[in-house]
Amino acid sequence: MERTLSVRHKLSASQRLKWLIRGGGIEKRRALWAYAFLSLSLLGLLVFWVLPIIAAFGLGFLKWTLLSSPEWAGLSNFQRLLDDKYFWNALKNTFYYVAGVMPGIIISLFLAVLLNQKLRFTTLYRTLYYLPTITMWTAIALVWKWLYSPQYGLVNWTLGLIGIKGPAWLSDPNWAMPAQIFTSWWKGAGYNMLILLAGLQGIPRIYYEAAAIDGANWWQQFRHVTLPLLTPTIYFVVVMTFIGSFGVFAQIYIMTEGGPGQATTTIIYYLYNTAFKYFDIGYADVLAIAFFIVVFTFTIIQTQLQKRWVHYT
Repeated sequence: MERTLSVRHKLSASQRLKWLIRGGGIEKRRALWAYAFLSLSLLGLLVFWVLPIIAAFGLGFLKWTLLSSPEWAGLSNFQRLLDDKYFWNALKNTFYYVAGVMPGIIISLFLAVLLNQKLRFTTLYRTLYYLPTITMWTAIALVWKWLYSPQYGLVNWTLGLIGIKGPAWLSDPNWAMPAQIFTSWWKGAGYNMLILLAGLQGIPRIYYEAAAIDGANWWQQFRHVTLPLLTPTIYFVVVMTFIGSFGVFAQIYIMTEGGPGQATTTIIYYLYNTAFKYFDIGYADVLAIAFFIVVFTFTIIQTQLQKRWVHYT
């Protein structure tokens, strides 16, 4: 029996399928029941994930406004993308936003290291820092829109206490995107902190004890023990933050609506306006394809680069 199982596990996927079709007995019945229970999930995956992706690549070749019949447009939508200054501006703003959000991981790492110590009320602090993560973006965006108000916002009021005249944050093209970035730091710090904290607690204490015996101080332990062993967790946080930042939409929609003067228009917000405000479905689909290509390319680059700095134990 054990020999049969070991031989079967060495078979390829197609060979296993042939084995199940031609075979018989209790193992075949178990496999059929397993596939029967999985069929509903696989059907949902096919209908709501695979088919829409296939359709997405096809709609880019059509001219369609939802109110008219689809017409074949060939490569005109793709040619339009190359000459669309609003798209390139949205792409630039998206990179600006992503580049600004990524340093927020350092804040999360600092909080994780701090809350990994044996302090009083640690559980309370962890809960408070994590609360923004489970709060809806709608509520957070509305609150921060009020905080950034140049007339009665607490941000400018606080700056005024130290003699600094705050700008009109969300109405100034130079400050609107930094304001969005800072808001994202505040909301995302708790989520990344929790993941990094889990990674810190997974590092065996024996490494720190060995480093202490060798005379390493706190910084040397952090530099040569904590960071190298935490790199898999940091890599996960970097990838997830990167992908999430590229898809920013809710806060932009509520706080600035892409303004002022296209200063905070990102790819997703531009795609939304194209599809659901101007009903240009074909071109919106091309924007979605461009978004996919950009995210996929940078994810592949990160996957290749992680081989140089991520250390797996």
